[in-house]
Amino acid sequence: GVVGAGSYGFQVQAMGVPAGPAVPPIQNQPIVKEGTIWMPVPPPLPNCPPGLEYLTQIDQILIHQQIELLEILTGFETNNKYEIKNSLGQRVYFAAEDTDCCTRNCCGPSRPFTIRIVDNLGHEVITLQRPLRCSSCCFPCCLQELEVQAPPGTPVGYVVQNWHACLPKFTIQDEKRMDILKITGPCVVCSCCEDINFEVKSVDETSTVGRISKQWTGFLKEAFTDADNFGITFPMDLDVKMKAVMIGACFLIDFMFFEHAGDNKQRTGVWQ
Repeated sequence: GVVGAGSYGFQVQAMGVPAGPAVPPIQNQPIVKEGTIWMPVPPPLPNCPPGLEYLTQIDQILIHQQIELLEILTGFETNNKYEIKNSLGQRVYFAAEDTDCCTRNCCGPSRPFTIRIVDNLGHEVITLQRPLRCSSCCFPCCLQELEVQAPPGTPVGYVVQNWHACLPKFTIQDEKRMDILKITGPCVVCSCCEDINFEVKSVDETSTVGRISKQWTGFLKEAFTDADNFGITFPMDLDVKMKAVMIGACFLIDFMFFEHAGDNKQRTGVWQ
């Protein structure tokens, strides 16, 4: 990496030069498309699903949901769109919900959905699929689940809600349905003027390895929109597939606890 760039240094491209004075290497510069700064494209890696190479270089992700003016003015639920950025503010991916109008407005935040995540070349690299399930503790046999595919059509992991009377709890599983990590949220998924943290822990829940945080965005934005901001942290050396599944877990948590339901601004959660 480049000196001074820390953990997020850009890859240096090899250059063939004639004999003579040393020529400084050229950095793989961020890509600017339509006014948006994208993270530089990393080189392909063996045994890494195409498009997930970006995740090998980062240990923190910021997810910003875009504000939809039509939704604010009319209350008409539109497809959610998200920017996924690294800690430098460079866009890593762009995510868009692909759900029909009837499902969005009839089922609200409990709706099944498909979210397609694309890279800066427009290639769909991650697909998130959530079937229609119950999130109530009264129906422990039909709790929430989300499948993460990378590339589309190839499952790499699952997010499974665990039954608990008062806590939001989830298990992150690999493609073979083996438990890899646990997620535990606060008893009351509501707060004012501070972030709400969901701790990512080891399978035995003895150590914390990461965090999914719903960030406080201010009174006006919290009151009048359902556009939320999230931060995700994980170990740099965590399997990129599990990093992708943690991104999926963040979207599932958003829909379950922080997505406004119609004009009443109700939220779905473990008790509904």
